[in-house]
Amino acid sequence: MAKGNQTINNEFILMGFTDHPELKTLLFVVFFTIYLITMVGNLTLVIMISKEHHLHTPMYIFLGNLALVDSCCASAITPNMLGNLFSENRMVSLYECMAQFYFLCTVETADCFLLTAMAYDRYVAICNPLQYHTMMSKKLCVQMTTAAYIAGNLHSMIHVGLLFRLTFCGSNHINHFYCDILPLYRLSCVDPYVNELVLFIFSGSIQVFTIGSVLISYLHILFTIFRMKSKEGRIKTFSTCASHFLSVSLFYGSLIVMYIRPNLLEEGDKDIPAAILFTEVVPLLNPFIYSLRNKEIITVLRKILKENKSQKSLKQMTSTLA
Repeated sequence: MAKGNQTINNEFILMGFTDHPELKTLLFVVFFTIYLITMVGNLTLVIMISKEHHLHTPMYIFLGNLALVDSCCASAITPNMLGNLFSENRMVSLYECMAQFYFLCTVETADCFLLTAMAYDRYVAICNPLQYHTMMSKKLCVQMTTAAYIAGNLHSMIHVGLLFRLTFCGSNHINHFYCDILPLYRLSCVDPYVNELVLFIFSGSIQVFTIGSVLISYLHILFTIFRMKSKEGRIKTFSTCASHFLSVSLFYGSLIVMYIRPNLLEEGDKDIPAAILFTEVVPLLNPFIYSLRNKEIITVLRKILKENKSQKSLKQMTSTLA
């Protein structure tokens, strides 16, 4: 029940990172640069994979969807956060909060399942190369990708739906740089125990399933690498898988700290660093981690750059002759 005669809040103020004006310009430059690199890197991957037909294989389909999800994650958070750094009015309605969290929860949940699918794909490719086309068909790839997006939508619908059982009174200041459900739980004048329990159960189940699947896949890959006779092949495969596993560890580690740690509502100071990690840093790193060691991606990128350069040279020659 609402407490006493307190006013019910349907609008909130996002507090952001800091109230110190001298830091706002620096934060804007840093996060704008991160956003720009993130979008260029991820959307370049999406365009390359969609244009090049020989990249329409399960590995690259998963990679293209991961890049798309990462760009959506950054776009759900960063533009609004950058605008709020210099805005006098940082007010946001409850429904806008729900919409932002719904979108973010959808893409982050899809991200979890896509990373799991990518780990399984690498497991089949390295541990069972002769059965790869049988075990990882394009049909299965499309089904796994579709299931990732469906799971993301269902997961976010559950948590957003449960927000309607809460009422908000007292302070309307959200101590965060975007609308997340944990700060909303802390502002609720209804006991959010049910919401917190459902969050722990569903997020925990998703994390246990996806992390367990990723670990099992990479353990099999590791054992296969150690059995390789070629030292060069062993080092190359290990270094590639290690960089992939680093990205996965950063992503899952930040999600665990955010959503399934004990005392979720008492430790709000841990939210912002973990949120920066999985909404800003991981989407920035992924295109480089998954592409710089990939010869096919680098070859396609060089081909596109060469074609663009040739087209520019042809246009210059045409304009000169005219």
